[in-house]
Amino acid sequence: MRLAHIAGFALYALATVIGRLPLAVLDRLGDGMAWVARVANVREARVARANLALIQPPLDADEQQRSLRAVLRATFRGLLETLRFWTRREPDNLRLIGAVHGQELFDAALAAGKGLIIAAPHYGNWELLNQWLASRTPITVLYRPPEHASGEAFLRRVRGRNNVRQVAAGASAARNLLKTLIAGGVVGILPDQRPKLGDGEFAPFFGVPALTMTLLPRLAQRTGATVLYAIAERLPESERRGAVRFDVHLFAADPAVSGADISLAVSALDAGIEAIARRDLAQYQWTYKRYSLQPPGSPFAAPYD
Repeated sequence: MRLAHIAGFALYALATVIGRLPLAVLDRLGDGMAWVARVANVREARVARANLALIQPPLDADEQQRSLRAVLRATFRGLLETLRFWTRREPDNLRLIGAVHGQELFDAALAAGKGLIIAAPHYGNWELLNQWLASRTPITVLYRPPEHASGEAFLRRVRGRNNVRQVAAGASAARNLLKTLIAGGVVGILPDQRPKLGDGEFAPFFGVPALTMTLLPRLAQRTGATVLYAIAERLPESERRGAVRFDVHLFAADPAVSGADISLAVSALDAGIEAIARRDLAQYQWTYKRYSLQPPGSPFAAPYD
């Protein structure tokens, strides 16, 4: 365990060095990494290409390449931004956020005191979103532990900030989240994290079956907590205002997400995530194998090489 902590500290030191670079430099580095990933056809490029082929209508070769380039640029820029957010003070990071849309929904849910579930899809920069949320209320965040202990030590360090309690996915996670919500607290969940078989149901996502977590709908149904989607959306360069690079958006979830019919609930959950992803396809995490598990007889079986 001590070696894991040393390795975690080494990772943090490296992230700190990178995170100290100006944002303009990080953008250029991210663009360069995206170019290398595409030319070398690394895993991220292959997965993104397969996902885009599944969810988009047939595109000619030039359109496919433009779409892939945009996704990879956003992916690698976001990765380097995250190293900055993980290793700099929250006030410095929060200065990059401009407008907050839907804050009245957030404030009303907190005031109601009946619990709040933040469904934060893999869109924009969810690590910056976590810091914005924690600047306004204590929040319990569900996460999937990395395979290696050094990665776990690193994540514990960079995410272990004021007002943030981390709960690892596992046997006791649901119980911990349930207690938080019953007490009127706030829980943050990545709703498009693929669950294990038996912990989810298939629902359409861009018209393709995706195994979708049942945990979030079941928590909402059992506790009566409000469910809001939330994102920190990266602004186009033409819309940036001084240091501002992101806007935060909060959206009310379809009431069906909290309903007793779990099949309808997961379908409504995915529909909300899809609506967010369609705001700017490049900002969604298409480098993730969301469709790797398919129901029997699916025409989309084994979409990844």
